[in-house]
Amino acid sequence: MKLCITGGGTGGHLMIAEALVEVGVADGHEVIFIGSTSGQDKKYFENNSSFSHVYFLDTTGVVNQKGLGKLKALLKVFLAFLKSRKILKYHKIQATYSVGGFSAAPASFATLSRFLPLFIHEQNAVVGRLNSLLKPYASRFISAYDESSPIKGYPVKEGLFKSRRVRDELKTIIFLGGSHGAKTINDLALSVAHKLQKKGIKIIHQAGENDFARVKQEYKDLDVEVQLYAFTKKLDKLIAKADLAVSRAGASTLWELIANGLPALFIPYPHAAGDHQFFNAKFIVNKNLGWCEREGDKLRSKMISILKEPLKQKSEALLKYSKKDVAKKMIQDVKKVLND
Repeated sequence: MKLCITGGGTGGHLMIAEALVEVGVADGHEVIFIGSTSGQDKKYFENNSSFSHVYFLDTTGVVNQKGLGKLKALLKVFLAFLKSRKILKYHKIQATYSVGGFSAAPASFATLSRFLPLFIHEQNAVVGRLNSLLKPYASRFISAYDESSPIKGYPVKEGLFKSRRVRDELKTIIFLGGSHGAKTINDLALSVAHKLQKKGIKIIHQAGENDFARVKQEYKDLDVEVQLYAFTKKLDKLIAKADLAVSRAGASTLWELIANGLPALFIPYPHAAGDHQFFNAKFIVNKNLGWCEREGDKLRSKMISILKEPLKQKSEALLKYSKKDVAKKMIQDVKKVLND
């Protein structure tokens, strides 16, 4: 099978692409990637991936543009659409899997224009605008939040299932500020750092590249020992070490924590499109699998109260709820549709 995976912009979308290509290549298929020169696509896949070929086209998001900027963005999408048609034809692609994000638009429309099957994975509880537009024309629409989805669960790298365990004692906490850094989470970590150190709780902290220097200096001034990162692609190994996480509620990170059985306090990014991070977290909290708190004055007290709560029950529930081999099922489903 010759498969195209498209989408990206943020790490969340790209992690799904990474999980799918690992399974696809292991199953003997040729898999190419079409993404964007904007966002994190090149950072993830330009020099290190299992894709046979990677293409980064000149596109930007359309939704957040205004006036002339929106017209320029649409023109870029149209030109990238024409290039995508040629790429799909050249590689004799049989189907395309969109993992969402603005990067997905050109190749998704090109796939439909060539009358090829389009598969969509929606990563968030609130369906994105592009996916809403494409959903009626897709051969499959997969979502971990939708009870009617033909495949349940979320594609997560195999390593997180191999290292999964029940957390019954809080020895290590991980703060996940994301690749760009979340100042709110970074400040929260710094505000409780002394308290954690007194309790003998180790700190792992991904502060993000934008805020790394400040956070590093703050920890030094506090004289608190920390395992500090700006950005790392070995996040799965760090997650496995932790007993509690504090994180934004981006879908990939959320489901990675679930897969590993790691309870978390989610702090949704308040400016996420459609407030989707809040609804991602709400989906988990409603099942009593984690905690959620909006940014604000109550955040530190919420954090401190969670330190006193038992972890074992939530961790065991997370392990029961998570589903393995979702990426494998998604690839097998493509084969089934093509064979039918």
